[in-house]
Amino acid sequence: MTDTAPPCIAIVDDDEALRDSLAWLLDSVGIASRPFADGEAFLAADPAGFDTVLLDVRMPGLSGLQVQQRLAERENTPPVVFMTGHGDVPMAVAALKAGARDFLEKPFNHQQLIDTVQQALLAHQQARQALARLEALRERYAALRPKERQILVHVARGLTSREVADHLGISPKTVEVYRLRAMKALGAANLAELVRLCVALGLVEALPQHPADSD
Repeated sequence: MTDTAPPCIAIVDDDEALRDSLAWLLDSVGIASRPFADGEAFLAADPAGFDTVLLDVRMPGLSGLQVQQRLAERENTPPVVFMTGHGDVPMAVAALKAGARDFLEKPFNHQQLIDTVQQALLAHQQARQALARLEALRERYAALRPKERQILVHVARGLTSREVADHLGISPKTVEVYRLRAMKALGAANLAELVRLCVALGLVEALPQHPADSD
């Protein structure tokens, strides 16, 4: 699914009437959906192609929690919003701890359900955009020369041009040329942004927050 395609919600519940009701409700606000009567059918239908999953906790066959566990073993999976009946709140809490986006108790408040789904859609869109930016950054980094990569890491770790030059056995002027070229290639406008990009690439660790900064 491309970023320009309309969002599509998977509705996974063994209650056909509920599936139909939810599909109608989502359609009324312009959100497409696809129903599944059980978790097995949903998992077989490429879950990564959906933008959010409305998932019943209790179903024949795989339970909602088991479906969530299977999803966690895959990549690029959509946010999960659990649908719970009376007495299922402890299970919903367990689902949240395992990474679910939210849970809704039956019977649903229609506006609450729409709001929850739209929030999940927005979070999924933002996560996909962040992943796309990271993948583009990795491609730009991979295109750098080996010496440029070395210099980036040293600079991001706080070394001066003179220190980098001494470490690599080249002149400080050469260090500056390579550093500026690499920064331009990565799209870093300044040193702070360069460090942030290097952290995103996993080249250096983020500085730990000082205790005083959290007050």
